[in-house]
Amino acid sequence: MTTTASPQHNQAADSSNEPLIISRADESPERLRERFHEWGYLYFQQYVPAKKCNALMQSFADVLEPHLSLDKNAGHPVLNGDPFFETDTIWDAVYPKMQSLESFQRFFHDKPITDLMEAVTGTDVFIYPMKMARISTPKKIGYETPPHQDAHSHHAPPTMAGIWVPLHDVDAQMGRLKLLPQSHKRGVRPVHEAAGVGGVQCEIYEDETTWHVSDVKQGDVIIFHSACIHKAEPNTANKAARFSVDTRFCDYGAPVFVTNLDPHHGWRIDDLSWESIYEDWQSDDLQYYWKDYPNFFDQFGQGGF
Repeated sequence: MTTTASPQHNQAADSSNEPLIISRADESPERLRERFHEWGYLYFQQYVPAKKCNALMQSFADVLEPHLSLDKNAGHPVLNGDPFFETDTIWDAVYPKMQSLESFQRFFHDKPITDLMEAVTGTDVFIYPMKMARISTPKKIGYETPPHQDAHSHHAPPTMAGIWVPLHDVDAQMGRLKLLPQSHKRGVRPVHEAAGVGGVQCEIYEDETTWHVSDVKQGDVIIFHSACIHKAEPNTANKAARFSVDTRFCDYGAPVFVTNLDPHHGWRIDDLSWESIYEDWQSDDLQYYWKDYPNFFDQFGQGGF
């Protein structure tokens, strides 16, 4: 449902912050699921190895030249030219190169990461084919992702969750991921048009005044419920850019809307398709891995919210 709710009403809810609640991978799956369903998210510190994050960060930087480069002393990417944002001309030109990286498409399929996913679902998982690479450059305030729920944007059932990983340390200047705790308990909200990535913002209620957010380290993992409201802070740095990656997953057999089978933004970028992504891969074991999944749907009301 789309409404014309006032953006000012929703912005007013962002009045205070508390740190993210830390979880540990060695806690029992039952305890992790209890916390996930209570707060709407789980936060694991430095779970993905630095070597893996550094390798993908360098690969991203290589295909983003000359617009961005990797400052190895600072440990993060920096902007060299004009700022850009998701869906503009520069982004559309470089994004297919990022999507085509085999290391990127494989990132979330390693067993240590699927182990975390299975701790949330309590069973085998299905990892969505759509993988997202995020670039947040400075000097583009107002283009950051507004508050939203993936249940709306991915037409997702309650058992879908998102997983997000920063490829380097991220502080408040670079723009962190913010979560509205327990917002998943109040269902899928109406939305209205908004500036920024995705183009819509969901309703935030007047009593929802505290967000959870922390500076994060390279390889931290945040897993969030499909109805947990989340957003990005603006990048207010001078030159530092932010790289992060994310995808969605669910318990195996849960309904998945068919648009989640496409490459991210493949519907609007002409040269972005699975055929072009797979062209230079060295292995075919993950190519079209979802073809035999038993529960896709293509009409609203069949399996999503």
